[in-house]
Order: sequence, then structure tokens, then C-alpha cells
Amino acid sequence: MATQNSAIRRLGSDAWAKLALAASAVAERSSRQRRRAVLTEQHRLHFDLLCKAMDDPALAAVLNTYETEISSEEQRQYLFANALYINALYFHRIGALTRAELHGHFRIMCQNQIFRAYWVATEHHRKSLPDSSKEAELGRMMDSLIQDQTDSDTDEWWVVGEPDEETP
Repeated sequence: MATQNSAIRRLGSDAWAKLALAASAVAERSSRQRRRAVLTEQHRLHFDLLCKAMDDPALAAVLNTYETEISSEEQRQYLFANALYINALYFHRIGALTRAELHGHFRIMCQNQIFRAYWVATEHHRKSLPDSSKEAELGRMMDSLIQDQTDSDTDEWWVVGEPDEETP
């Protein structure tokens, strides 16, 4: 009888362990979904604010933290460049783009001279980021891509700059 009780307890214990594991998986999935929803809302709010600033020079002036004087037209272009950059980062953060795919998007973006001017004008913004942050890391990816394309002696920009290894 004692052996049967021990076996029943062990089966019950295994069942509880499996149930706890399943509950943990459900909680983790729910947590990821909440994080993704928060990121989506934050992205939407950021984009709405940028759109308002692009439409209204008085609001755009609030975002003018560049170290050189720029025209209102350049300001609007830089705000749009920022929106494109942040959009690509957002898609990477939610898992819609792999690091290699993000690299490909960055490669296309840095073909544009206005985007490159924006990138130079905001260099001091990125210097304020902690070196270990994901955004600083992705900024260095863009810096490297721009440098590789500048140093390249080929017109085939789509082959310049290799994406670094995917990191978790």
C-alpha cells in the first residue's frame, strides 16, 4: 500500500510540475504580449508627436536640439528621417525584423543624403546613450554602415557592409 501511495504522490507531483510549467509559459506569453502592446502604443504616440511637429514649425522648434542652425525645411526632413529610423527600430524590437533585416533597412536609409545629414546632426544625441544599450548598439551598426559605404569603391551599395552576428 505504501508503494501505491508513493507512486500516486509522484504522479500528482509530476502533474503539478507540468501544470506549473504550463502556467509559467502562459504568463510569459502574456507578458510578451503586454510588452509588445506597450511598445506599440509608445511608437504610435512618438509618431503622432513627430507628425504634429512636422506640420507646425512652432512645435518643431521644441525638437530642434541640433548643434548647428538648420532651416525649417531641414528640421521637417530631420523629423521625418527620425520617424523612419524609429520605425525600423520599433519593428526590430517587436520581432518583426531580424537584425540582418534591420541592417538591410539601414543600408537603404543611409543611401539618402538627407538621412546622412540627419545622422551627423544627431551624433551628440547618440553619445548620451549608455554604450551597453541596445539603441547605442544599433546606432553603431548604422555608423559602421555609413562608414563602409563612404569608404566603398563600388556603386553596388546593396553589397556594402555585412550585418554582424545576431544577438539575443
